[in-house]
Amino acid sequence: MRVVSLTCSNTEIVCALGCAEHLVGVDDYSDFPEDVVARLPRVGPDLQIDIERVAELRPDLVLASLTVPGHEKVVAGLEAAGLPYVAPAPTSLDDVYRDVRDLGARLGVPERAEMVVEEMKKAIPRIPDGFEPGTEAAPRILVQWWPKPLIAPGRKSWVTDLIAAAGGVNPLADEDVESRPVPDEEVCELAPDAMVISWCGVHPEKYRPDVVYGNQAFQGLPFLEREQVFSIPEAFLGRPSPRLVDGYRALRRVVRQVQDATS
Repeated sequence: MRVVSLTCSNTEIVCALGCAEHLVGVDDYSDFPEDVVARLPRVGPDLQIDIERVAELRPDLVLASLTVPGHEKVVAGLEAAGLPYVAPAPTSLDDVYRDVRDLGARLGVPERAEMVVEEMKKAIPRIPDGFEPGTEAAPRILVQWWPKPLIAPGRKSWVTDLIAAAGGVNPLADEDVESRPVPDEEVCELAPDAMVISWCGVHPEKYRPDVVYGNQAFQGLPFLEREQVFSIPEAFLGRPSPRLVDGYRALRRVVRQVQDATS
C-alpha cells in the first residue's frame, strides 16, 4: 500500500505500527522518526499541501487531519482530486486510541495497533469516569499553544486528559471547546499553579519562558513568584500520536515539581 501522510501525527502513527515502508510522501513538518522522513518526498506544509504533488505519488491512502485549523481546505482539495483519504478529528485520549486502531486496520496490522494502544494505556493512567480532582491535590496547569494572544486548550483536547492523568487539572477543562484565546486578565482570575509553554510550530529551543516571566499582567501571581513556568515540546502534547506518552511523562514531572514547590 502506498501512503502519503499530511500531518506529523499520522506519520508517527504509521511508523509506530511498523508500516514505515508504506510511506511514499509526507508533509513538510513531519520530523519523526528522522531516519524515515529524511528519505521521503515532501508535499508541502500542513495548510499549503500541494495536491498535485500528492496525486503524482499515486497513493492508495492519504492521511489528512481535522485537528489542524484550516486543514479542512486541504481535505476539500483531496476530495476534488478524487484521492482516497481519511481525516481523523480526535478530541480525547480515547479518540486517539480509536484512530490508532482504525489506521492499523486500514494498513492490515490490527494486532500491532492493539499492542500500540495497550502500550500507551499502560504508560498513561486511565482517568476514572466522573473524576474531578480536588484542588488541593491537583495543581492547575495552563498550557500555552500560542503566546500572543495566549491560546489554551479546553475540554475537547486530549491535553486535558493528559493533565488529569498526570494528577493535575486544566483550568479550562469545563469549557466545551478545543481551545480559545485567554486574555491576561483572565489568566489572573484562573490563577494557575503552573504555565506550560508548548508553542505550535516553534522549535523547543526557541521557546521563551522570559515572555511569561516578563508579562507585567502576571506580576505577583504565585506561579510566577514560585518560578513554575515549564516548556514541553509541542511534538509531545500537540500531536495525537503514541508520543503523547512523552507528553504525559513531562506533565507528570511538572505536577510533581509544582506539588513540591507548594508543599
